[in-house]
Amino acid sequence: MIRYHAAGLVVIQGQRNMTDYLRERFEDVDLTPGQGKISATIAVGLGLLSLLGGFCFLFPNLLTTPEFRAFYSADVLRMVLFAGIAVAFCAGFISVWRHQDPRYGLAGMIMACMAALLGSGRIDVPPMDGRSLYAGLDYFILTLLVLALVFIPMERIYPKDPQQRVLRRGWITDMKYFLFSHVGLQLISFFTVIPIQVFLHDKVDIGFQQAIASQPLWLQFIEILIVVDLGSYWIHRAFHEVPWLWKFHAVHHSTQHMDWLASSRLHVVEIVANRFVGYLPIFILGFSPSAVYAYLVFISFHAIFIHANVRFRFPLLRWVIATPEFHHWHHSSEDEAVDKNYAAFLPLYDKLFGTLHMPDKLAARYGTRASTQVPEGVVQQFTFPFRRSS
Repeated sequence: MIRYHAAGLVVIQGQRNMTDYLRERFEDVDLTPGQGKISATIAVGLGLLSLLGGFCFLFPNLLTTPEFRAFYSADVLRMVLFAGIAVAFCAGFISVWRHQDPRYGLAGMIMACMAALLGSGRIDVPPMDGRSLYAGLDYFILTLLVLALVFIPMERIYPKDPQQRVLRRGWITDMKYFLFSHVGLQLISFFTVIPIQVFLHDKVDIGFQQAIASQPLWLQFIEILIVVDLGSYWIHRAFHEVPWLWKFHAVHHSTQHMDWLASSRLHVVEIVANRFVGYLPIFILGFSPSAVYAYLVFISFHAIFIHANVRFRFPLLRWVIATPEFHHWHHSSEDEAVDKNYAAFLPLYDKLFGTLHMPDKLAARYGTRASTQVPEGVVQQFTFPFRRSS
């Protein structure tokens, strides 16, 4: 029997109701044109990103990623920032007049004005400063902006599920995962790249690595795909077939709506395991940095694309590389699709190891196995694998 003071019950109940209120208010939102909701969404979203960008200008050493600073042009970034501020302010002005609640538009306009004040700073930090702690807020802002501009129109023009909304149920949870996976770069690297570098120190054949790195970049790129995807296949399969690992991976499968943002819903334990398995052969074989960067950019975009709410079929290509159709079947909760299509990029591995499922139709239902009930919310999902089964 649980006993709490009455005041404690009020607080807990109030917190639960506030969470439910936010979900009811900002998830599964109808963005039909003409109601001022689209302009409100743009004003608040772009205003918030602009404000965060302004803080990056003000505190670059703390908030920006050291590896990226050498490629930045402060003038170009400031021009992008003020373009975003202008759009956010105009969208907020429109929303004030069109939306039934003018507070959203006003909030966007206020954040845009605050971002304009902060954006007068300078990025004058040395290009590399790996000794200090940092949060990759710049990586989050730029990636979110680019992906939203690419995938939201794509999903509206070629939707697999035309009824699914942009601000569908669960998008707030997925956005939190997106934020952590980008801002938490240093933490993730600490548990992946650094242990590998320590473990492999003085244990690799330098001559062999130099021979690998001297190959043409396109050949190295293909080799990375083949080698890393083989490891990814088996670690992914293990997360499905080993019961205690499945509870971590079930978080990723808990979404019932597939779109570009759903790819971010990953438990931190799974992120670390996947990065470790992926980076290990790259460091052992000694691929050139250019080939590795090309692979990371490509596979990151590809991972988001295969989760997107798009109806592309690719009749021939779908047997060669993983497509949205292929990966949607992996996420399907339909009985015949459970524990199928483990490959991240090459369906050949599923064919070789007997886990390929590619019927001549598209998946219709998503989620976890019927026996697994994953709670909502990032904190609850983080603790879910550590709880004892009832």
